[in-house]
Amino acid sequence: MVTIKDIAKLANVSHTTVSRALNNSPLIKEPTKRKILEIAAQLNYTPNFNAKSLVMQKSHTIGLFFTSISEGTSASFLAETIKGVNRVIGQEYNLYVRGIDDYKEYSPINNQRFDGIILMSQSVSDNPFIYHVKQMKIPLVVLNREVEDDSIITVVSDDKVGSRQAVEHLIQNGHKDIAIIEGKQGFKSAQQRKEGYLKALNEENVTINKAYAVEGNYDMESGHQAMEQLLSLPHPPTAVFCSNDDMAIGALNAVFARGLNVPDDISVVGFDDIGFAQYTNPRLTTVKRPVEQISIMGAENIQSLIQTKNVSGEKILVNTELIIRDSVRKIK
Repeated sequence: MVTIKDIAKLANVSHTTVSRALNNSPLIKEPTKRKILEIAAQLNYTPNFNAKSLVMQKSHTIGLFFTSISEGTSASFLAETIKGVNRVIGQEYNLYVRGIDDYKEYSPINNQRFDGIILMSQSVSDNPFIYHVKQMKIPLVVLNREVEDDSIITVVSDDKVGSRQAVEHLIQNGHKDIAIIEGKQGFKSAQQRKEGYLKALNEENVTINKAYAVEGNYDMESGHQAMEQLLSLPHPPTAVFCSNDDMAIGALNAVFARGLNVPDDISVVGFDDIGFAQYTNPRLTTVKRPVEQISIMGAENIQSLIQTKNVSGEKILVNTELIIRDSVRKIK
């Protein structure tokens, strides 16, 4: 394996000079720098990040944490988040992905192991983790949930407005018997989407029927089960707002399994606008929640925090958008 000392011998300079040249230091004259870089290229030199980490006290690792990877995090949500972060962070960083619920205690989370942490926060149960990361003085950006600490950068979408728009769309199409398949209990997004649903019904003076609120778990199976429950009611709803697209896809399948049709027999609306939403049959009307965009902004902010060590907090709000497709019928 080629080392800095090998390059130094061939270039007839000290290994400190080589190190500075490879790190683009202004202290090294341009001709010397060029000569060293050419020799390094000829020898196929690659820097040893572990050794470099010890010298610079950097781990070259960014942690991407979720409240849980196995409980209540849909595969599409996980993929969109990782894709967004991965698009931004440089090749010099390793990306470490984990669920907070994998840890019994947080001592492995320290500033020797992580240069920065992005938290896709889904629940207030994450607060002890956030407090620990701050105590360790690890740069932190929180996605998906507002936190009470003004010193933290947060990137969130307005889920309450998005779900309100979805339910308003159903009401505008003549629906009054509107059910909700809720997200995972304890998740902030589930709470906000239900609040948006209730707000739309209240504002339009539509009667709220408690039997029309069914708990889900953000996965297709729970959407399927919840829709079966709604279809078994003595007076089933004419429309269902699903708190995410995975549950909406499960709900569509439950309707077809009964020999019924969407949207002729029942209308269905989702939330997230995952990739599958435009390929379901019928194509799913849903609320576009730009998870990848939120994750990109989170990654950009963590990189700038790592570089500048700036600790001023900021709340960045990303808008949702109602995407109208074919899964809602107009009732005359």
